Amino acid sequence: MGMIIASLLWGFGEATLFFIIPDVLLSAIALHSGKKAIFACIYALIGALIGGSILYAWGAYQPSESASIIEKVPAIDSAMMQEVKTSLTNEGLLAMVLGPTKGIPYKIYAITAHGVGISYGAFLAASIPARFIRFFVVTMLTGLISTYVLKKQSLKVKYYIWALAWLIIYFFYFWNNPS
Repeated sequence: MGMIIASLLWGFGEATLFFIIPDVLLSAIALHSGKKAIFACIYALIGALIGGSILYAWGAYQPSESASIIEKVPAIDSAMMQEVKTSLTNEGLLAMVLGPTKGIPYKIYAITAHGVGISYGAFLAASIPARFIRFFVVTMLTGLISTYVLKKQSLKVKYYIWALAWLIIYFFYFWNNPS
């Protein structure tokens, strides 16, 4: 039950103002249990959809205020905000689905979508693959690495490797997005 609540809250938090992706938690769960990790992905998605819905409404009713607050989240700046607006205008929701491959936070798409003419229904429908694909891929890759590459390692060693991998990922992410 704790894993469900943690996944739901982390998905919600990262979709709103938290800046560490749910994949950190999801991959930790995958080291222990692939089945539990899949369920955790679903709950993280539900949390993200709730958070994204709230931010969509916030962006619709208070576009300047929401943008001002979101821009204060670590690794988000005005250039990234403008990039999202431009890509949503030019590419539509495909930009949001591909955003995670560029390290662009979902929360920016959520507050920007209404302002570029994307309906809530379309935004919500595109949010499912935009969030779930990465959650699932990272979780499955972690499970496969744990099961096949690190099969002789203890769970403790796997968690050390997991922690080091995420520290390296975030070091480079914040290095490249210093705002």
